[in-house]
Order: sequence, then C-alpha cells, then structure tokens
Amino acid sequence: MLETQNLTKTYQFGSSTITVIKNVNLEIENGTFVSIVGPSGSGKTTLLNLIGLLSHPTSGKIFFKGEDTSQLSERERRKFRLSNIGFVFQTFNLIPTLTAQENVELPMAFARVKPDTQRERAKDLLQLVGLTHRTCHRPKQLSAGEMQRVAIVRALANDPSLIIADEPTGELDTQTGLNIINLLLNLCKTQGKTIVIATHDEKIKKIADVVYESYARSFVRTTVQNR
Repeated sequence: MLETQNLTKTYQFGSSTITVIKNVNLEIENGTFVSIVGPSGSGKTTLLNLIGLLSHPTSGKIFFKGEDTSQLSERERRKFRLSNIGFVFQTFNLIPTLTAQENVELPMAFARVKPDTQRERAKDLLQLVGLTHRTCHRPKQLSAGEMQRVAIVRALANDPSLIIADEPTGELDTQTGLNIINLLLNLCKTQGKTIVIATHDEKIKKIADVVYESYARSFVRTTVQNR
C-alpha cells in the first residue's frame, strides 16, 4: 500500500544543513497497524508529515498504492490527501467554534460532499464512538478523550484507507489512552484501515503488527507480530 525509498528530509540554516531523517525505507501493507517508535526529536512527526503528503522530502520517493506521489502537482496532492489519508493529532486540532458534528463534517465539505450526506455520515460516525449525545457540543465542552474520539472519526469522514496518528495518546490519561488505542486497533481489524502511529508508548509498540524504530536518523523495521 505504502512504500518509501531512501526518504530524506533536511533543513538549511544559514550555512548549516540539518538532517532530520535520512534514507528511510518503509513497506506498509494494507490493513496493518504500524508503530513508528522513537524519542522526541527523532524525526517521527517529520516522517508522518512526509508520508501524509503534508510536506515534501528533500530526496527519496513515496509510493501510495503503486503511485509515485512525487509526480503529483500541489492540487493533485491536496485532492489525493483528502480522499486517501486521515490525520489524528496529539492536540486534537478541533475547530473550537464548531460543534463535534460540524468538526466531523468539515473534511466532507472540503471534498464537496452534499450537505445532507455530510450530516448523516457525521452522525453515524459519532454514534460509532459513542458520542451521539455530544453532537452539538463544542470542543471546550468535551473531555480530552471525547475530543480525541471526535478527531478520530473526523479522520474517517471521507473513508480514507490510511489513518496517520501522531502521538494520539500524548494528552490523555492512561486508561483513556488505552481506550483510544483499542478504538484505532478495532478500525484496523473491522474496517481494514491501515493505521500508522508515531509514539514512544511501549504498550502501542507491543500490539502493533509492524514496528519501525528510530536509529541513526532513520527508522528500522524491528518487529512483525502475528495477531
């Protein structure tokens, strides 16, 4: 489903070149739960931004369902991302002035889905995570766990095949974080979603199908589970 070849990202600061990640080679199969593991500053978020087409690599290539994404124009990248990739962030990134339902509807609005369809799908997705009673609540009226559940179903709004989650339990207590991970794992099992999570949480590492760990500015495949 997703493959990277010698993916490298550098930044230029004056006369200095800072290498964030170097020669990263990933092979991610459809319907797998993948953990990207490493300490803060190891390049996990940079890697997710690259495979999520939010930024461009300095060198190397990303293939998504066999398509070389480096050949896409900026407009094509946005359209491809909107249809194929959902994002879950550590700090939720919900729009504070919108209700839970309106936050879930937002990606569908960008995709020009009919308003009636937006509303029905948003309600169905919120019901999926037990938030039917919270549809009209704004983020400040929700608990951290509820906000992250809204963020997850927002990522599902356009039915993407890939969900990218950057430290999705980082702002949550232990039990709530476990509930969120079980929700993501269930999406992988029941809906065939490919889940890629950046984390330093050992519990997530243990339940992943595949683990890539940071090593010398790259990420090395270290574990394959048979669930």
